[in-house]
Amino acid sequence: MLDSKKIGVIGAGHIGTAVIGGLVRAKLTSPKNIIASRRSTNSLDDVSKSLGIHITTDNKKVVKSSEIVILAVKPMNARDVMTEIKDLVTPDHLIISVMAGIKTSFINNFMGVSCPVIRSMPNTPVLVDTGATAVSKGSFATDEHLKLALTIFKSVGTVEVVPENLLDAVTGLSGSGPAYIYMVIEAMTDGGVKMGIPRQIAFRLAAQTVLGAAKLVIETGKHPAILKDEVTTPGGTAIAAVHELETHGLRTMLINAVSTATVRSKELSRIIEENESI
Repeated sequence: MLDSKKIGVIGAGHIGTAVIGGLVRAKLTSPKNIIASRRSTNSLDDVSKSLGIHITTDNKKVVKSSEIVILAVKPMNARDVMTEIKDLVTPDHLIISVMAGIKTSFINNFMGVSCPVIRSMPNTPVLVDTGATAVSKGSFATDEHLKLALTIFKSVGTVEVVPENLLDAVTGLSGSGPAYIYMVIEAMTDGGVKMGIPRQIAFRLAAQTVLGAAKLVIETGKHPAILKDEVTTPGGTAIAAVHELETHGLRTMLINAVSTATVRSKELSRIIEENESI
């Protein structure tokens, strides 16, 4: 599906490079079919050496050389980048946006082209091929365009298709979610240190515990509440700890965190639209 496509990545930072790496490692296309751009030439050289792709600092060259263009720049830089390339984008290009808070309709209207646009919200674990990505198709995108995007993001983790109006909530849940889990790992580590465990050992145990618990949920398909019940034996240590967490409102805090991040994502989207600039 992708092996005959020319793919360009504008903004080969952490996420952009991770996607390129996923494509190459999964052998979905030849490195020769991929071109990437970034302002830092040193970073580009590293990507070229490690993955064998074409590189350039010219965003226009990426569009000219590609059928699929992945826009992986930060929202604050998106207006400049889209202004630079919009005269080169045609209705035959597939644009895959990794730009947070920017709607597919805004991209089409800004560039003045009725090209297919897929909007995505990956998270940072795509760097280790365990990302959670949600995608939505714009007005001019077909199911075939969506399949191409799904294939790309499946190379770096799991993918869910959602309506575009849910992408702000996805940002609050999985997009920002790694930050919540990092705080959990850090706090569990500190708890182990408080109880006398050397920090590096406590850190490794905490991180592996989070990894193992998530894997158990995914592979068994059991509801987290059932798995929790299997750990909390009567009068045991786990139920005592769960009671302490419930007393301090752990679940309420996490629910509120997702809600707050969602609201902030919507605010940023409104700022982009109201100011007609990014």
